[in-house]
This record gives sequence, structure tokens and C-alpha cells, in this order.
Amino acid sequence: MWKEKFKANTFYDFDYTLLRWAFDPLTRLNREERWVDVPVKLEGNHHIVRVQGLGTTADPSFEVSSDSEEDKEALLSHISDLFQWNIDIEKVHHHFLDTNLKTMFQAHPGTPIVKDFHLYDCLMKVIIHQQLNMKFAYTLSTRFVETLGTKKDGVWFYPDPETVADTPYETLRELQFSQRKAEYVIDTSRLIVDGKLHLEALANESDEEIMKQLVKVRGIGPWTAENWMMFGVGRPNLFPKADIGIQNALKFYFDLETKPTYEQMEQWSKEWEPYLSYASLTLWRSIEG
Repeated sequence: MWKEKFKANTFYDFDYTLLRWAFDPLTRLNREERWVDVPVKLEGNHHIVRVQGLGTTADPSFEVSSDSEEDKEALLSHISDLFQWNIDIEKVHHHFLDTNLKTMFQAHPGTPIVKDFHLYDCLMKVIIHQQLNMKFAYTLSTRFVETLGTKKDGVWFYPDPETVADTPYETLRELQFSQRKAEYVIDTSRLIVDGKLHLEALANESDEEIMKQLVKVRGIGPWTAENWMMFGVGRPNLFPKADIGIQNALKFYFDLETKPTYEQMEQWSKEWEPYLSYASLTLWRSIEG
């Protein structure tokens, strides 16, 4: 077992990250002790990496620990990328202090965009979650992983695309997936297995190219593509206007009688670029309680 300490160069609200991950029943964490166990797949091997918060939002530091000395550098690199510790969130924060979201960012400083554990996991999750309320969405994704995934030392790993590609639609129907959603999940996995959809290569393309390619896939619309880019790839400049949570947050923040129009959202968001994703996440955060 090795342990490595990290000192962040900018403020960072790790406790909010734990809160957000706590919505997912599959995530093994302890908010009081401030740690999360991250499932990491490296070249077919399953590793568990514990990340624990040691500092405060204003002065953040972390301890990272795992079991494989041989893969230590690769695991540290994966975790650093996942938590985006290289991003200067303070710079982002100061940008928003000169915008119409100033009050919101003052109330919720240091909100990081932390990526989902793996690109494929994230795509499966956003496909499963689309057009569902949060409670049932997590019920379905939990059933999906507990049925097809693997568990190691109390930590769940999403199934590989090969496993899902070989799964009959009826297996997911028995988990209360709709026929269409079962097809979207399994058929997308088959595209990946057949080499027709390369997530790692796609993640290196521009936002516009990723959107163009993903919406060609049956069952993936703009909302799903935007959420994959934000939480799978970690892109900083995405604003899913069709998201009901964001619409509700803007309605509350700007004290509107009805949900905002796309024209209103387009006008307000001009000030937020090039950090639209941070606006989106902070808007979600503002109504999460």
C-alpha cells in the first residue's frame, strides 16, 4: 500500500464533490471522514484508489492511496486528471464575479468539475439517465452495474462494453429498462466493440466534432452528448439549455414566474464563456439543497 499527498494550488470544494457523488448509490465514500474509493481500470486490471480530503476549500490538500506500486504513476495520473487538480478554479471564480452570476458564485466558491471514473462508464450512465427523474435514473444505473458489472473489496466497477454488447435486450428489460433504452445501451456498446465508436479518440476532438459524431448514434441527443463532454471528458464550456435542473435554477436565481426561454438563456450566458460548464454545475448546485 502506498500513499501520496497532493497540495492544490487553488481553492477547491472537495466536500461538494463528495456530496454530488453521494447521489449515486454505487459510489463508496464517507462524507464525514472525507474519502471516496475510485474504481480504476488499467489494461484490464481493476484497482481501487482512495482519495481523502485533508484541507479546506480555501487551502485544499489530498491523500491518494492504493495497492499497486507497479502502477502507481499511472494511477496518480488518472486520479489527477479525474479530479482536474491542474485547473485554476480561482481564475474561473474571479471571471464570474464580473458577470450576472456573481451572487451565485460568491455563495458557492471553488466548485470543481470532477469527471466520471471512465469515458465508457459516463456514456452508459448519461444514456440510462436521460429523460428520467434522478431517483429512478440512479435506480436503473445501479441495477445495470450490479447485474453486469463486477465488485472488488466493496467497490463496484461498471461492466466492459464487451459484456454489455453480448447482453440480450431482455436482460435490461427485466431491470425495468424501456425497450428503446435497452437498445440504446446495448447497441452503443456494440458500436464500441466493433470499432465504429472510439471514445478515447473522440475525447481528443473539438466540442463541435464530438457533438457531430455522438448525435449520429441512435439514442444520443444533444443533452446526452453535452453531459458526456462535461463529466466524461471534462470540457469547460458547455451549457445544456434543455436541462430541466438548469432551467429551474435560472428561474429561481433571476426570480422569474416561468422557466426562462432559450433566448434568455442565450443572452445571459454570453458573459459566462469560456467557462459555461462551471456555470452549469454551479446552477445545479444552487438548487441541490
